[in-house]
Amino acid sequence: MMQPMRKLCAAASITLICTAISLSGQGPPAPRSAEREGGYRLVPGWGTLPNDATWGEVPGMAIDASGKIYAFHRSEVPIVELDRSGKILKMWGEKLFAWPHGIRIDRFGNLWITDGQARNGIGQQVFKYSPDGRLLMTLGTKGVRGEGPDTFGGPCDVAVAANGDIFVADGHQNSRVVKFAKDGTFIKAWGKRGDQPGEFNLPHTIVIDSRGRVLVGDRSNNRIQIFDQDGTFIDQWTQFGTPSGMYVAPDDTLYVVDYNVKKGVFVGSAKDGSVKYKIDDAVAEGVAVDKDGNIYVGETVPGTTLTGQPGGHIVRKLERVK
Repeated sequence: MMQPMRKLCAAASITLICTAISLSGQGPPAPRSAEREGGYRLVPGWGTLPNDATWGEVPGMAIDASGKIYAFHRSEVPIVELDRSGKILKMWGEKLFAWPHGIRIDRFGNLWITDGQARNGIGQQVFKYSPDGRLLMTLGTKGVRGEGPDTFGGPCDVAVAANGDIFVADGHQNSRVVKFAKDGTFIKAWGKRGDQPGEFNLPHTIVIDSRGRVLVGDRSNNRIQIFDQDGTFIDQWTQFGTPSGMYVAPDDTLYVVDYNVKKGVFVGSAKDGSVKYKIDDAVAEGVAVDKDGNIYVGETVPGTTLTGQPGGHIVRKLERVK
């Protein structure tokens, strides 16, 4: 059951930040307070489950072209489909996954799901499902942890390029990005444990911008690393906190969630790394955004937000106020 929340009808607390930090090392100017700037409103009671059911940890959020939201949580029925009002449309996925983690939707409406641990003979795999729930592809070896072309060690997230190539952030045990052709054929992997450019310490989230660049949220190194699709390092940004989840819109607006250090939702740009807003009404791991700019987040950790909202296992909607 979602916990009661305070001050839900007020505009979300937002900090306005005007900065872009890269390898140049130039520090940011001091953030300016911008109460109500940006116009996001926390929607009360959004996504309440039926029959007194409770949310498990919610590490993954996704949205399809029709505006249907998918929440991927650690529960007996892990996939929850919702409409934009928060009404539950469908729940499915029983006994399919050991440790639900990432969920994405490609431009054809297919679902890409990562199962981040091995338990009871399953897990450590990436799955592709059709929009109607048919299994189309499986990557990795069921229940086996490894670092080869057909094994994963904690796959966290998936990004699919315009040509269909598949990029997996393989990060909870391994420290690499793995690239496959659209038919699932292994192409290459890059990265190892470390903190230098091209090295990772928990590559947790991955997206592709409009230029085809691969952005990797290198969570425990407190940065986003940027690569071309062959794995060549381009740049890194540290202004988005400790990135647990990312979403990039068609216009390259970049949304980043951090529940560890700066505890909020960053709204910025994948074009230049600038940060426009930081919203303090969530401590999220998963994030998705609809065509109107409304933000949907999933949370995995207990505690409270920086504005005092009860956190925990919960989904939230931050509605864009026009």
